[in-house]
Amino acid sequence: MELLSPAGTLEKLRVAVDYGADAVYLGVKKLSLRERAGNFTIEELEEGINYARKKGVKVYVTLNAFLKNKDLEEFKTAIKEITPLKPDAFIVSDIGGLSIAAENSNIPIHISTQANVTNYEAVKVYKSLGASRIVLARELSIEEIREIKEKLPEMEIEVFVHGALCMAYSGRCLLSNYLSHRDSNKGACSQSCRWKYYVMEEKREGELYQIEEDSHGTYIFNSKDLCALPLLDKLYDAGVDSVKIEGRVKSSYYVAVTTAIYRQAINLIKEGKREKFKEKIGEFVKELEKVSHRPYTTGFLTEEKELQHFETSSYIRNYRFLGIYKDGIWQIRNKIKTGAKVELFFKEGFSKKTEIVTISKDESKIEEAHPNFKVQIEFKNKITIPELTILRERVT
Repeated sequence: MELLSPAGTLEKLRVAVDYGADAVYLGVKKLSLRERAGNFTIEELEEGINYARKKGVKVYVTLNAFLKNKDLEEFKTAIKEITPLKPDAFIVSDIGGLSIAAENSNIPIHISTQANVTNYEAVKVYKSLGASRIVLARELSIEEIREIKEKLPEMEIEVFVHGALCMAYSGRCLLSNYLSHRDSNKGACSQSCRWKYYVMEEKREGELYQIEEDSHGTYIFNSKDLCALPLLDKLYDAGVDSVKIEGRVKSSYYVAVTTAIYRQAINLIKEGKREKFKEKIGEFVKELEKVSHRPYTTGFLTEEKELQHFETSSYIRNYRFLGIYKDGIWQIRNKIKTGAKVELFFKEGFSKKTEIVTISKDESKIEEAHPNFKVQIEFKNKITIPELTILRERVT
C-alpha cells in the first residue's frame, strides 16, 4: 500500500519525500484545482521530479480542473510540455482531458476523485479508455471499495484517508461560484460552505432564525476533517493500492507530521504487526491532532453519522509551526523568542521537547525572530538537527 502525500511547493515536496512518502502529487500553475497551493513552474517541476526520483519516490502531476472549450489547447500544451520530464502519472478528472492525455503522451493516467467514480462499471469504462488508476469518490464505504477491487483486481485503487472533506459530492460544488464568483472547479474555492448561516422565513422578512441552537449561528454545511488512520488495516485488507493525504495548500509542518505518522502506521501493517498498530492508534491520532485541523471523522468509510461540525468553521490549532531547518539554517514561520519552550519534530515521527537558549541572525544575537527570518538557534541539551526538522510550540 502506497503512501501518497501532497506537495504544493518544492519545499513541501522535499518534506513529503524525506518524511516517508512513497509518492507525491502536485500541480502546475494552472489546471490543477488548487489555485492557492503555490504550484510548480516547468523548471520547478523538473527539479522536484529529479529530487524525488533520486530517493525512489514517484511524482504524480495533477491536471484535474474541469475543462471548457477554451481550456483544451492549454491542457494539450501542458501535457506536451510535462511529458518529457517523465512524471509517474497525470491525474485528470475531465474525460476530454483523459482523451487528450492518452493521445499525446505515454505517461500513465490516474482518474481524479473529482470524476466521482463510485462503482465498478465506471472503473471498467475508465480502464477501457486507458486509465491505470482510479482515485475513488470519498463517499464510498470500505465494503464498497473492497467490491470494486475484487471485480477489477488489475486496476489500481487510490483512497483519500486524511484531510479536508467537501460538503458537495467529491467537490462538485457551485456555492463558491454563486456567492463569491470564485470557481471551485477551477481551483479557486472560497469555502463558502464553512461560512456562518441563518434561515429567514419568507413571510417574516428580516427575522433570522438559527438553524441549530448555537446563538452564534450554525455551520450547517461545515464538514469535519477526515482521519482514517484507525482504518488503515481494513483498507489494506480491502486491496487499496494507495492511500492519499489531502493538503496541497497546507503547511510544510502539516505535510511532515501527517506523512511521518501514516508512514509508521503503514509500516506496522505491512510488517504484520497488527496488534502493535492497534495499540499505537491512540498515540498516532494524538500526534495528528497537533496539526491544524477540524474535529476528525472517518467519513463515509464507516457508518459514522456525525460528519458535520456545527459550532464553528475554525481550525483547531494546539501547536504553532515556528520554523523549518532547511539548508543548514532555521527558516522562521512564526515569531520565536529566547527562553521559549519548544518541540522539535523529526522525520522518524517522534518529537523532543527543548528550550531556545540563543537566536543568532547574521552572526549577531537577537532576542526574537520574526517570519521569514533566517537564523541559527542554540537549544538546551545540544541537540543535533537533521535537515528539514520541524520546530513547533504548544499553544496555551
